[in-house]
Amino acid sequence: MQIEESPAFYVIGMPVRTNNTQEMAGNGKIGELWQEFIQWQIAGTIPQKAGNEILAVYSDYESDETGAYTYLLGVRVHSVNDVPPGLISQHVPAGRYAAITSEVGPVTQVVPKLWQRIWSMPAEELGGQRAFQIDYEVYGQAASNPENAQVTVFLGLKQVPTRASSIAIPQTQSTR
Repeated sequence: MQIEESPAFYVIGMPVRTNNTQEMAGNGKIGELWQEFIQWQIAGTIPQKAGNEILAVYSDYESDETGAYTYLLGVRVHSVNDVPPGLISQHVPAGRYAAITSEVGPVTQVVPKLWQRIWSMPAEELGGQRAFQIDYEVYGQAASNPENAQVTVFLGLKQVPTRASSIAIPQTQSTR
């Protein structure tokens, strides 16, 4: 696990609204979304791609890991000026992210196992409090074989106030 300062970027893809209770109980929507994304070759229809990695972006959190969220499966893009019908764009803001990499194995096992590990990690181990604004998974070259995959999750962290901004500066009164 390491802390990274990530620049802002955009993703275009297919969204679904879900929650972890449904996903872990086998009644989720993410597996079906992946099937549609692959079957319909959605990545190939997205213009202005900024690489070949598939990204899964978590946003619009209702609360924390126990609430609903939007899951967007897509690719990083240079521009959102030409979003294909049926797809949406998502801005991923610049910020501090905890990067946590899964074990190598079947993607359907290593990704849920990694999230369970994340949910049990205290803020000190993560490098800060989770912001629950934007998180994302990167499915790059190491995830090209779904039976022998390794995925990295980037967790958005709350901004830490700088020391200067947390110090009260006394007001001086001018004497005339």
